[in-house]
Amino acid sequence: MPDRPETILGTQTAPRPGSTLASRPDDRRGPDGQRMDVRLVNVTKSYGSVTAVDDLSLVIESGEFFSLLGSSGCGKTTTLSMIGGFQEPTSGQIYLGGTDVSRLPPYRRDVNTVFQSYALFPHLSVAENVAFGLKRKKVPRSEIAGRVAEILRLVDLNGFEDRKPALLSGGQQQRVALARALVNRPKLLLLDEPLGALDLKLRKQMQIELKRIQSEVGITFLYVTHDQEEAIVMSDRLAVMSAGKIEQVGPPDQVYDRPATEFVAGFLGASNMMWGEVHAEAGDMLAARLEHGAEIAVPKAAAEGRGKRLRLGVRPEKIAVLPASEPVGAGWNVLPGTIALSVYTGVGHQYTVRDAAGHDFAAYVQNTQAARGPAQGEAVQIAWRPEHTFVVKPSQQG
Repeated sequence: MPDRPETILGTQTAPRPGSTLASRPDDRRGPDGQRMDVRLVNVTKSYGSVTAVDDLSLVIESGEFFSLLGSSGCGKTTTLSMIGGFQEPTSGQIYLGGTDVSRLPPYRRDVNTVFQSYALFPHLSVAENVAFGLKRKKVPRSEIAGRVAEILRLVDLNGFEDRKPALLSGGQQQRVALARALVNRPKLLLLDEPLGALDLKLRKQMQIELKRIQSEVGITFLYVTHDQEEAIVMSDRLAVMSAGKIEQVGPPDQVYDRPATEFVAGFLGASNMMWGEVHAEAGDMLAARLEHGAEIAVPKAAAEGRGKRLRLGVRPEKIAVLPASEPVGAGWNVLPGTIALSVYTGVGHQYTVRDAAGHDFAAYVQNTQAARGPAQGEAVQIAWRPEHTFVVKPSQQG
């Protein structure tokens, strides 16, 4: 069977020249030559008996676009607030550029924040809004004009200097808020769900714009979001949080393709999960028997240290849905089933395939118009390459 084209949720934009995700040099520096890495050491934040952030340790490298990703209440915004100085940690240390800032107020940290609410001054023009912080810092008037013009060009708002916020679209207002933060030349920019108020189309456009801007200015961006696709598209690395703890940290493609826990597999996109028992090995593959007796191959490296009973998964877009009678080449994991549900999405079909034991598998198949897709009730087989099977720490033992 020929290889299928694979689609990963939210293609990541190319990193800036010289920034390798696998191995970043230790001397990455911002525009003024100073490092601004972020280091959290055993940081905890409690409110009485409630622990919002639980013994969190994390390193964000200088010049990196890093995202904290998680659902509401997971502790990501609290973490951002402590880094920005709006809240103090109950215990632990926060270092910015090698300096312990755990107990310093926000104005003593070289940090700016962009919130979901734009908080623009409605009576001031775009240029006046952007210049506000510079005037408070008593930057010379001649320098202010040049810096405002420079930053408005960067965010593609040159020509809008004299407009009031009410005459701007939501995306343009967000760019003004971003320009107002960047014009101060902070070494670290914190962004708290800044695109949440925008409609879907504009939000996608702004994702690419934010990544472009960050690449050009070279400032460390720490981005908080609950939107999985948003984090994947923009981030050099991301951390998935749950219940005040970090479940996994890594580049988006690594976290997506090789989730460490069942929570990450379910939160970052859809996954087909199953239990398997290892009963044999051959070369770099293990043979795992599923609960209803079918057998699949699992990469030995993925199962290292997990024992014999494994929590297995495969992403829906990795699965091919084939006619029941079609020959499948050697080396593929194959399971027979029946189409329980077919949903047309325009770019493809989403199928629910039910196997003989009543276990449902989701499969996303691109619409190539090469042939008619299978209909509900039709016998099929699903197939995927063994290397696309991942092994996770289970949420609970099955």
